[in-house]
Amino acid sequence: MIDTHTHLYLEEFKADIEEVLQKAASEAVTKFYLPNVDSTSIADLLALAEKYPDSCIPMMGLHPCYVKENAADELKLVQDWLQKHSFAAVGEIGLDYYWDKSFVPQQKDAFRQQINWALELNLPIVIHSRDSMQDCIAIVKEHQNGKLRGIFHCFGGSVEEAKQIIDLGFLMGIGGVVTYKKSGLAEVLPNIPLEFLVVETDAPYLSPVPFRGKRNEPSYLKYIVEKMAEIMKLPVEEIAAKTTMNAEKLFGSSK
Repeated sequence: MIDTHTHLYLEEFKADIEEVLQKAASEAVTKFYLPNVDSTSIADLLALAEKYPDSCIPMMGLHPCYVKENAADELKLVQDWLQKHSFAAVGEIGLDYYWDKSFVPQQKDAFRQQINWALELNLPIVIHSRDSMQDCIAIVKEHQNGKLRGIFHCFGGSVEEAKQIIDLGFLMGIGGVVTYKKSGLAEVLPNIPLEFLVVETDAPYLSPVPFRGKRNEPSYLKYIVEKMAEIMKLPVEEIAAKTTMNAEKLFGSSK
């Protein structure tokens, strides 16, 4: 299986990364796509990718929560790295209206700019869309020239939003939230064809039940897949195989 979104380079994994990767392998999770956050995460991200080049695959982007007064400098760094290093995707990028709305115009500008770089480089994008789904969909729509592709990470939207995302040819990343009683995904997932889904942990965040509140890790992907199988009334093996195939198809041409 493929964990399409995990922050294994963060401090939370410094002490036991080897063990975390071994545990993941024992649960058949063998590839990890690592989204960047901002300039402070790049060194650790690339160090991990260099140490485990076959399994830890880096992305490059500026997370919307870190679009502040110095956004131009941060974006310049992203652009420089995209030009001189190989990445699987531009991410994570998007809009976040949950924590701070004072930089929304700058967030939108940064999102558009990074989408353009992805199109120039023929890379997929990985979208963070917290409390901003319709605006994210609208911006993707205005750039969709038939070549833009990617994932709406940590999808927790409605059936209607899922349909809009499918119409754009994008995938949805399903994570630990699917195991939470109030997520709403139990009603939505049966309406989404499996070919538009990938799985992710967003580790160390958003641990699935029964680990909610504790550090998340890629080996817990199985709890996400098991819950999806239960909701979608499909075999666990089918969910695992198809979501892996979907991820390979998306990232395959770039890494």
